[in-house]
Amino acid sequence: MKNKASFITFSIALFGATGCAQDADSQASTSEQIWPKLPTVVPKDQSIEDKVAALVNTMTLEQKVAQMIQPEIRDVSVEDMRRYGFGSYLNGGGAFPNNDKHATPADWITLAEQMYQASMDDSLDGISIPTMWGTDAVHGHNNVIGATLFPHNIGLGAANNPKLIEQIAAITAKEVMVTGIDWVFAPTVAVVRDDRWGRSYEGYSEDPEIVGKYAAAIVSGLQGRPGDEFLADNRVISTVKHFVGDGGTVGGDDQGNNIDSEQDLFKVHAQGYVKGLGAGAQSVMASFNSWHGEKIHGNKYLLTDVLKQKMGFDGFVVGDWNGHGQVAGCSNESCSQSINAGLDIFMVPTKAWKPLLENTIAQVKSGEISEQRINDAVSRILRVKFRAGLFDKPSPANRALSGKTELIGHPEHRAVARQAVRESLVLLKNNQKLLPLSPNINVLIAGDGAHNIGKQSGGWTITWQGTGNRNEDFPGGSSIYDGIKQIVSANSGTAQLSVDGTYQTKPDVAIVVFGEEPYAEGNGDLGNLDYQRGDAKDLALLKRLRAQGIPVVSVFITGRPLWINPELNASDAFVVAWLLGSEGNGVADVLFRKANGEVNHDFKGKLSFSWPASPDDTNLNVKDPDYAPLFAYGYGLTYSDDVQLENLNENTSPQAQKRQSLAVMQGSVKSPWSLSLHSDGEAIYMDSNTASLNSLSVRTTDRYIQEDAREITFKNDNVAKVQIGHAFPNDMRDFSDSASTLTFDIKLNSNLQANTKVGINCDAACSQGVALGKVLTAEDIGIWKTINIATNCFAQDTDNMAKVYSPFAIASQRPVSLTVSNIVFNKNTNDDERYTCNK
Repeated sequence: MKNKASFITFSIALFGATGCAQDADSQASTSEQIWPKLPTVVPKDQSIEDKVAALVNTMTLEQKVAQMIQPEIRDVSVEDMRRYGFGSYLNGGGAFPNNDKHATPADWITLAEQMYQASMDDSLDGISIPTMWGTDAVHGHNNVIGATLFPHNIGLGAANNPKLIEQIAAITAKEVMVTGIDWVFAPTVAVVRDDRWGRSYEGYSEDPEIVGKYAAAIVSGLQGRPGDEFLADNRVISTVKHFVGDGGTVGGDDQGNNIDSEQDLFKVHAQGYVKGLGAGAQSVMASFNSWHGEKIHGNKYLLTDVLKQKMGFDGFVVGDWNGHGQVAGCSNESCSQSINAGLDIFMVPTKAWKPLLENTIAQVKSGEISEQRINDAVSRILRVKFRAGLFDKPSPANRALSGKTELIGHPEHRAVARQAVRESLVLLKNNQKLLPLSPNINVLIAGDGAHNIGKQSGGWTITWQGTGNRNEDFPGGSSIYDGIKQIVSANSGTAQLSVDGTYQTKPDVAIVVFGEEPYAEGNGDLGNLDYQRGDAKDLALLKRLRAQGIPVVSVFITGRPLWINPELNASDAFVVAWLLGSEGNGVADVLFRKANGEVNHDFKGKLSFSWPASPDDTNLNVKDPDYAPLFAYGYGLTYSDDVQLENLNENTSPQAQKRQSLAVMQGSVKSPWSLSLHSDGEAIYMDSNTASLNSLSVRTTDRYIQEDAREITFKNDNVAKVQIGHAFPNDMRDFSDSASTLTFDIKLNSNLQANTKVGINCDAACSQGVALGKVLTAEDIGIWKTINIATNCFAQDTDNMAKVYSPFAIASQRPVSLTVSNIVFNKNTNDDERYTCNK
């Protein structure tokens, strides 16, 4: 590697190294020095305090607890809102009005209006308090078709432009307000320490300083600044999340355990709260993770003693998707521990909201929860509602921006998103100064990300995991290919789109767009950072093009730094595009010159995450001892740099080369597969949270985390099949030996039928599959059971696993209901745990 001195870090220092946890005796004595009292940027308004106190004094216990319950739109009706008067409700990722992925802005407004009017109707619950709708607008109003989608946080961190970030947040607030929604679950201020974490792209940086600056900017953009449009008609309530330490769990394990010292918990992981709350954020979301083994949702020291008392936060704390159910001694339906710890609002999707409400009321009556604690929680909720003007504003359908659908995806908003794309791109390699390209050449645009707006946008895009989307789901958006074609065609060049890299006329250059498939929390965790481990199909494409004498520009779509040494070696230029959102045309703005030969837009992006030198460099952060990245924090070339990147080491560690397991469905269905329904000769793909076809239905449901299981119902005597598969075969010979198994978790919801079968590459009835009656009995109804079936049971259907089109399917010709999760291929399963088909 030449010019090694240029591979340096910006001088943005971390606040300290990870240390040992303090013992309980020292905790109280040190907390006074660690956690600051935040400045009062939103002073107490005595008239609001008087209104809050007066209202609380008139409320019944049931009315108070209802303010603390936040159900989800798939599991609560307008009549439920009228009866109970919930303080808030939410739409989870992938949930839409009328359960319609293509719900229009008018549909969103209609539901907001209905819920608001029901909350104000006192005929059943005896009180009129406006409800709030909360939504995950984490890179634009990302649940709504046609909205402007900005780069995910990791890309914005590379841009390092807080003023631009505040502008993005203000635009997001406007588009959210158009649909009648009051409250946004953003910003995420996680400081990511281990890039295996599947939520790495939700972090701005591994450096707390950037995270702190961005937290203040996002909160100011969403809410307005105190004294300047604060919570005005074009602003929403913001949520700083997830308190605290979610980016520092051991092994990058989602919802795992953070074992940092209290000093490092503050200096590394809490700076987003210092700056975000310092900008006036009105809500904080508790984190799924534990701190030294104690779930944050039940940690009184952090939620109450630190956040509310020491730091002086006077807004409310909301839970995260049944996170209270993970607290020791709790369930989704009952958790006094969380309320006593300082949680003010239970986020309780599924029908668990009703028993939770009833149990909480009973716990107050029994003294298990004090009424003082309830009054405090309700006062915090009402304080924010009064500050946000919800008692004075018109109903959602009649607010200032409501229904102004021209603001959804407005050209000015898209222009800002396009600027963010340009500024977030990071140039890692530009040998022989291949870039910028002339716009009048013959360009081949290849790779499965070239013309794929869903892939370039990543998770939290329309659907929760960002899967199941097509380009037509992004009206007004542009793919990377769209932008290239527009520039080249306008300058008498040609643009050939070919995913597999074939062409009719040899191009002057190939731009290959590839990278990670979309994923969200729980589903993106990795074992190591080796890109396409065991299946380097993108590398093969790069090598094939270069072997034909074609210069190659790689554009890498990713939610985190990954080990890509082979792909770097096979590229003449290499650009990290991150997860760029709906405005793919911003990439071409930077890759191509102007017609007169001048640079159009130079690269501005700099790495806000260190880049690994090996697949095992998973916990690699600037200022760490023995810091040795491939590209250091802050690295990023510009067109004025003349840096030649020599061939890099392509050897992986023995551990990285092993493939001991392969996930087919863990939380979501894994790439490249999709779930489809087959019945009566018809087939449909499941691209939302529910799907039905004739005699068959499938819906997502929760087991451990949000939507990590699939409930399958065969309704009659017609042959039907649910299949996970792909149009092209997958080589799975790693799992063809006698000790390998297809492993899955299953719960019978009804009596099992004799002809219900599981199979691989099976026909409509899975006739060559394994009958579930071989591994399950009537006694298993209602309980989860792990099944291990030897893969050689399916050898006749799979050609010894060399060509697997469908790694998992269940078929039945009789009515039956069952739920499956955690579908994995494993090697070396113990003999006594493996069903071997009597072979």
